[in-house]
Amino acid sequence: MSINPSDNPNNDALEDTSRLSDPGSTPTNSPPPPPSVSETERVIQTAAKEGTNLDTLVGRLVVDQGLATEDEVTHCMERARQEQENQRSLVQFLVDNEYVTKRQIARLKQIIEAERTDQKIPGFKLLGKLGAGAMASVFKAKQLSLDRTVAIKVLPRKYSSNAQFIERFYAEGRAAAQLNHPNIVQAFDVGKAGDYHYFVMEYVAGRTVYDDILTHSRYSETAALEITIQIAEALEHAHDCGLIHRDVKPKNILITRQDVAKLADMGLARPVSDKEMAEAEAGKAFGTPYYISPEQIRGEVNLGPPADIYSLGATLYHMVTGSVPFEGKNPSAVMHKHLKAELVAPDHVNPKLSAGISEIIEMMMAKNPRKRYQNCKDLILDLLAVRDGKPPVIAHKDVLQVGDLASMLQEESAAQGTIAVDTSQSDQPMVRLPFVIILGILLVLSVIINILQAVNSS
Repeated sequence: MSINPSDNPNNDALEDTSRLSDPGSTPTNSPPPPPSVSETERVIQTAAKEGTNLDTLVGRLVVDQGLATEDEVTHCMERARQEQENQRSLVQFLVDNEYVTKRQIARLKQIIEAERTDQKIPGFKLLGKLGAGAMASVFKAKQLSLDRTVAIKVLPRKYSSNAQFIERFYAEGRAAAQLNHPNIVQAFDVGKAGDYHYFVMEYVAGRTVYDDILTHSRYSETAALEITIQIAEALEHAHDCGLIHRDVKPKNILITRQDVAKLADMGLARPVSDKEMAEAEAGKAFGTPYYISPEQIRGEVNLGPPADIYSLGATLYHMVTGSVPFEGKNPSAVMHKHLKAELVAPDHVNPKLSAGISEIIEMMMAKNPRKRYQNCKDLILDLLAVRDGKPPVIAHKDVLQVGDLASMLQEESAAQGTIAVDTSQSDQPMVRLPFVIILGILLVLSVIINILQAVNSS
């Protein structure tokens, strides 16, 4: 998605968290109720080809999908003909006789849509729609030549004459094709058939991180760390190949049934070395508002790994707190907060979090890219340390160690006899400094400054 901060906001811009925007809302595990039979019939007829008899179409699909036998369908068709004056359809008889459920009938719409698209992509048998966005629809399909299940992203026909959309679509395929990593969705092919441009990729059976957040509100720290480590490794590979993802977010992280995390959607990926593309996009914000880095908002030309690290940090924040880092009534308001607002520490939102993971997230989401992790290798080092119950190494680099502070205060105590410090715990690597100790440091600095002034005046 491309967002210019000066443009009017649109609903797609905030889609990732619109269902979590109410702090008092509670995610539920209950699936939405199925549509009514009459509503489903209208939808199926709309999706089908013009002139196709609804009962004939439904009967064929129900048998093909193994939802009912030919005898059961024939029985219901005869009943429908006998009671034609009652205007009861085949669908209603199938449901009333409990041969199929309302949900199974509702799924037929996706199959019909897939069949219509299938006519435009030879070599593949589409099995149903997996999802759709403003830019493309994604179908589950069978690649006939290799007898394997794949996912196919199809660019809508209305964009077939838009050179910009087409180029970005193929750029996604080229970018994904450069990557070969177990934590990245693999690209297989990209091409055109008729009026349709398509992109064939690995099919991942599972769910997204966004789905999990909706269902469970938030992740445990341990589970979130495991996923983030895998995605950081995926980003490290992409960065080593010279690509910046630019759209890391919960919806673009897939979780397989074996709990393997995979980074998806290279639609906004950009080669670091592509200066022409960078200059053409200068001043425009590309990304998703809830997770976008400040430098992307500013439309900076020179983007590097810290931009993706910021977005991964915002994603991790959402995973462990159940809330996005910054809320706003529209995309511009959210992005303004990314630029200016102070981040509420994750462990203040969720007190169950360790200090270590909070420090990592805060460093990942530093406003200044130079103050973030400069590469995913360093980030992974800290993530592994916290996962193993140790403090992060790099995120603590600017924090005074207890041992160093104790030495300073002991020296001052010996000189003035006014401050006593217990150093029995000084073997602990690093902790957050209590307010009283900070006041002690200020007192020591004040004394030193006074002494230096006295020496200079003499």
